Amino acid sequence: MDVFHAIVARLSVDLHHVVEAAGIVVLGLVLYSYSRRWFESVGRVHHRLRSLMNGLIFGVLTIALMISRIEVGQGIYVDARAVPIALVTLVEGSWAGLIAAVVAAGYRAWRGGGGAMAGVLGLLATAGMAALVLEWARRHGGVRARHAFGLGGAVYVITFLSFLLLGARGVELFRRDWLPLLIISVVGVGGFARLFTDVVQAEAAEAARRDAAELRAVTLLARAAAHEINNALMVVAGGLAILARRLPADSEDAQWAARARDGVNNVKDIVTRMNAITQIEEVPGRGLLAPMLDIRRSSRSS
Repeated sequence: MDVFHAIVARLSVDLHHVVEAAGIVVLGLVLYSYSRRWFESVGRVHHRLRSLMNGLIFGVLTIALMISRIEVGQGIYVDARAVPIALVTLVEGSWAGLIAAVVAAGYRAWRGGGGAMAGVLGLLATAGMAALVLEWARRHGGVRARHAFGLGGAVYVITFLSFLLLGARGVELFRRDWLPLLIISVVGVGGFARLFTDVVQAEAAEAARRDAAELRAVTLLARAAAHEINNALMVVAGGLAILARRLPADSEDAQWAARARDGVNNVKDIVTRMNAITQIEEVPGRGLLAPMLDIRRSSRSS
């Protein structure tokens, strides 16, 4: 019972600050969801540009969490700066995490103070550890609970080491704040990382389902059109073969018939490709011409 009361005493948390911090993290989830859909809508975007944009967004969110600190006691504050860096690294990769960490580290260095160097190193180490956990997760088919909470534990160790860099004063501060920092690492980093990756994976699965449905609709339509075109093409090809036998070999009419047969063969090639569509690739629109399916790039025989 005395231990329980001691824990409660340590956690005299201002709930307003907790809600504010959680709201910032949720805002990050919403922003990432919209940015992900935007990137998908505009087509292929270089992954470095995507990493840069998401890294900048989550770097700003990290700064917002550093400003919106959580009061855990009279005049005692902690923050959840590691959460956005861990999240963006797990869903976007190490480049995005590094950019977010560099942005936040720049702000921490600008603020200065005796703990500036420890703070900067802690932010960069968080991005590095999240990148290692991401590689670990990829070997097991994606981020699972053990990866998310393992990262939370690792972030807690990084936090402890950053306090050690401050010497005796840092050890004293950590002894005072170890419990709220542990909760932030486990619940904030681990819990939100798991939730975040679950949402992202669900969106990716839904997008894959929509893409599969779109591809199926396109292939069914293309095969039906190919079948009808092929039926008419057989009649045209047969007529041209009969006509060619009746025309003098060196006549102008025979040359036109030969060009027509070449056109029929080209159409046959297009019909073959229409029956072999395995993906959807577009030809960009030009002028009044709307975007359309690129049959050559969309078929297996391309």
